[in-house]
Amino acid sequence: MNISEVAIKFEMTPATIRYYEKQGLIPPITRNNSGVRDFQEEDLNWVEFIKCMRDSGLSIDSLAKYSELYQQGDSTLVARKKILLDEYQKLLEKQRLINGTVDRLEKKLDNYDHMIQECEQQMFSNGMKAVSEKV
Repeated sequence: MNISEVAIKFEMTPATIRYYEKQGLIPPITRNNSGVRDFQEEDLNWVEFIKCMRDSGLSIDSLAKYSELYQQGDSTLVARKKILLDEYQKLLEKQRLINGTVDRLEKKLDNYDHMIQECEQQMFSNGMKAVSEKV
């Protein structure tokens, strides 16, 4: 699969994929005889993993370090797990903050619904009052 096909598959740009490879987030991609990137299944798994992690806010530095360690083999399992665990903890904290903001916005929206309903009732009452005064 070429880079354009991969970009479409993962809703990314080819430039982003090249950038991730250059930054070491994705191990070097195999190239065909013409020098064109030829993505294999393992490469696609990396692209999918990195996209997911970046979409969630993981840093390029953490992911580059993770990728570097991965390429060194099983002797780095503990270090890789630590990177993922640290990022997991950061995501949980972000989630807590986002949940707090969502709760606050829900209350605010409910308050607006209540205020709008009161205004509409008041306008309706005033309108009915004006109609009855004309009659």
